[in-house]
Amino acid sequence: MTSRDALLRAAMHRVLARMGHGVADAAAGFAVLVQDAPDRVRQEWDLFQEEVKAEAERLEREGDGRGVEAESSPAASAEEESLQTKIDQLRARVAELGIRMEERS
Repeated sequence: MTSRDALLRAAMHRVLARMGHGVADAAAGFAVLVQDAPDRVRQEWDLFQEEVKAEAERLEREGDGRGVEAESSPAASAEEESLQTKIDQLRARVAELGIRMEERS
């Protein structure tokens, strides 16, 4: 049969081989993340720019409409704020869900 030294060396070789595979897998995963990072940043930047443009348009419309509405309907202003609060809460929930989905994948 095999000697104790041979068994010990064989065990060490197998442990090192398995650790090497784990490290290689981790390195490959990290490499994929690094490769995807520029695209992910670009997508987030584009989305941010779209959100800013949409918010600017909304503010312009709100500013245009408020000159007439503010004098005639203070209740409409409160309703708009309530709707905006709901929209903000929904956006926060969507962002939170997106983060959770990314954490799971």
